[in-house]
Order: sequence, then structure tokens, then C-alpha cells
Amino acid sequence: MKLLIRPAPEVAIKSKPVRQQQMRQLRQNVRKLLVRLDSDIDVTGTWDRVDVDVPDDRGLYGSVIDVLMRVPGISSIQEIAVYPLTSLEDIADKAVAAYAGLLDGKTFAVRAKRLGDHDFRSIDIERAVGAALLSAYETAGVDLKSPQVEVRVEVKEDGFHVSRRKHPGLGGYPLGSVESVMTLISGGYDSSVAAYLMMRRGLRSHFLFFNLGGTAHEVGVRQVVHYLWERYGASHNVKFISVPFDGVVAEIMRSVNHRHWGVVLKRQMLKAAAEIADTLNVSGLVMGDAVAQVSSQTLSNLNVVDRACEQVVLRPLIAMDKQEIIRIAHDIGTESFARNMPEYCGVISQKPATRAKLHRVEADEAEMDPAALAQAIENREETPVNRLLESTSTPEEVELVQTPGVDDVIIDVRHPSEEERAPLTLTNNQILKIPFYELNQQIDTLPRNRQYLLYCDRGSMSRMHAGHLKAEGHNNVKVYTPAS
Repeated sequence: MKLLIRPAPEVAIKSKPVRQQQMRQLRQNVRKLLVRLDSDIDVTGTWDRVDVDVPDDRGLYGSVIDVLMRVPGISSIQEIAVYPLTSLEDIADKAVAAYAGLLDGKTFAVRAKRLGDHDFRSIDIERAVGAALLSAYETAGVDLKSPQVEVRVEVKEDGFHVSRRKHPGLGGYPLGSVESVMTLISGGYDSSVAAYLMMRRGLRSHFLFFNLGGTAHEVGVRQVVHYLWERYGASHNVKFISVPFDGVVAEIMRSVNHRHWGVVLKRQMLKAAAEIADTLNVSGLVMGDAVAQVSSQTLSNLNVVDRACEQVVLRPLIAMDKQEIIRIAHDIGTESFARNMPEYCGVISQKPATRAKLHRVEADEAEMDPAALAQAIENREETPVNRLLESTSTPEEVELVQTPGVDDVIIDVRHPSEEERAPLTLTNNQILKIPFYELNQQIDTLPRNRQYLLYCDRGSMSRMHAGHLKAEGHNNVKVYTPAS
């Protein structure tokens, strides 16, 4: 199988040096991701396209398309069939075979390109192929302006290819072709969507989490960060930085006027973020603020918050409403994480200032002990995102089971999108589909007299959750690790 990848239109209008750099980055990203599926997948290309040659006999088609549809910088992925050039009649015959069942009742147009010395023109190809398709199928006719189906044929020297099915890409710029940033992430709707939009725009993003006092929250954030990186940013290594911020919160509540708690908390986060950003050589900070969504996000308060650091602060959601953000979260797969994410509500004022004055906020901050923020930054923990789930410690060791007993119940804890791509099937055991983010809520509803084996692809997430459940007294929980 061969695939033709076109970059997003924005890439094509760049200057030649920039375009070459972005296409080189796109080929490199695609190659990095596809080699994990099969080392024999060949990735080549030119200034305006990437060609992918996939071995036909290894069942890779679905997995390759799934990966490519999530790579930033790709506009479309077209399946193509490649043939040696013999005649116009043969081109028409191959096009008829390629579009069997795809044109009935639909309008179409043939788009032909030609490179090389031939005794026919591009328009001759379009006429020959169009006539053959009209004769072979019950189409709704030819529509050159806005056809329902475009039949693409490209002749190059002594060969040609016919494009068949076309898949939409993610758009944006190739990841790594723009500067790096650091996203302040809480795991909720806003910050996860903001991180995705930045990655889609080609910005390599590290993730910064401020732990305000809960291990359950950090576990959830680690999971959503790993999910985002694995689906949309796995071509580049990045870090997850966790900063223990409970001491800073305590100092804010002790020293700061309660009307300024929210604004000062965000300023302290930006101060810490800017200092950490300098160690990672990132060019900007990303936040999930949307104007006027909460009291700390009025224009006046955002202005005061931004004065806390010299880094550029990017807010991709600034003009979005909540429903639009939730829709994007649903589309990219983070909505279920956000819906079940634990929240920390300790820094909420009864009457928060909506038009904070910089000099008053700075006066409040001057009453704080700066050692609290310095200590938090010093105690931060940095973890490569590709090892994020491995590095999450569990409070208890759990037993691993390769062959379940007949009465054992398997709980598939994977995200629904993962489970749909590779369903777990067993002959003799009951399988429950309970995503990890719903496990804590549902485990108490299950019969206590059964043994439950948690399952995920790599075993890391299932072990982590099994450990937490065992620590909470669920001694009937183990981990299913089938022999490969």
C-alpha cells in the first residue's frame, strides 16, 4: 500500500527555506512514528508531499492511517495505487477498478497531473478517465467546480498512480518546526485543549503541573498528559514537571487579602513557570484561560497576572466559550479525563476582585515569605513523558496473572478509543469495560466475592490502579498480563 501525504496549505505558502525545513521535519516525524509499527515502512518525499510505502502483507493499513491522522502538519492522506505507464486506456482501466462502488449516484471530477515527456496532455488523461468512469458506473455526472468525489491521477515519467480513498489530516504545522513552549496543565477541559491546540500548531510542549495538595489529582493529570503526548506529540520527547505548591497556597492564604487569592495564585504559578522555563529553553508559557470565564480571567486580572513574568503567555482559548472547549475535548479524547478529574477548591474567595490593581496585588505579595515559592521550585520533580506512567509509584505491590481462572472477571481499564481499536477477547471469562477514570467510582458496586484482573495494553496503568485499589482494601484485585 502506498500513501500520499499533503501538508497543510499554510506550509505551501512559506518561503523556500522555511518550507524545506518544515517538510523535512514532517518527514522525520512521520518516520519516527511509523517505524514503531514496522521498520520496513518507507518514508520519502519532496518539497510538497510525503510518500509512505507500507508492506502489503502485514495488516498495517488501519494502524498506519490512525497514526497519520493524528500527526500535526498533515492536511490529507490519500491511498494510491502505483502502476507502470503503458497507455491512456490502461490508466482509465485502473481508475475504473480503483473507484468501484465509490461513484454511484455522485458527481465527480478527474484531476490529472503529468511530469515528463509524453505524447498526451493532462487534459487527455482527464477526458479518457472521465469517459471510462461515466461508462462504467451510474454516476450523477461530472461537476468540475464542486464534485462530491475527486478522482486524482498523477503521471510521472514512465509510471502513474491513481488516488483512491482520502483521509483528513490534523492540519497545523509539523511538530517541532516552531519554537518550544511549556503548558500549565491541570487536567481539566481548558488546559488539555490548550495543550492540544499548541501541539497542533507545531509547538513542542512540555507540561507543568502545580500540585495544590492531592495525590489523586496528580495521578489523573499524569494520565491525561501521557494520553495527549502519545496521541498527538509522540514524535518528540518532552518533560512533565510537577511542582508541590501546597506551601505556596498556605502562604497566600496567610499573607494575602482574600479578594486577591486567585490572582496571586496565578501570578505565583507564572513566576515559578518562568524560572523553570529558563532551564528548558522554551519560548513561551501556555495557559487555558478564556476571557471572563471566572473572576481571575477578566481582562484587568489577566493583565495583572501577566505582569508577574517576562515570558510571553499564550492563551489559545481566550475567545472560546465553554461548550466549544468541551466539544474539542470530546473530539480529541480528553473530555472523559476532565469530567472525572479531582479538583482542588482551597483558594476560592467569597468576593474575589474582578478588577485587581497591580500595585495592590504587588503589595500583598510583598507580605509573602519568598522562601515558600523558592522551596516549591527547588522540590519540583521532572519526568520524561514517555516514562510518565511507569514512574508513577503505587502504594502496594500487586500480583500479575498470565492465565486467568475461569471465574476471574477481567476489567479492561483502557480509554474507550484504545479499546475500540484493539478489543480484548477471551473465551471463558467475563470482560467488563470500565475506563480507568471511572474505576474508583464503580469498583464498590461490583460483587466482593469475585476476583478482578485489571487489563491494559502495556500493563503500567493497570498496575498503578490495582495498587491504589489494594491500598484501599480491595484485596480481590490483581493485574492481567497475558503472555505475548
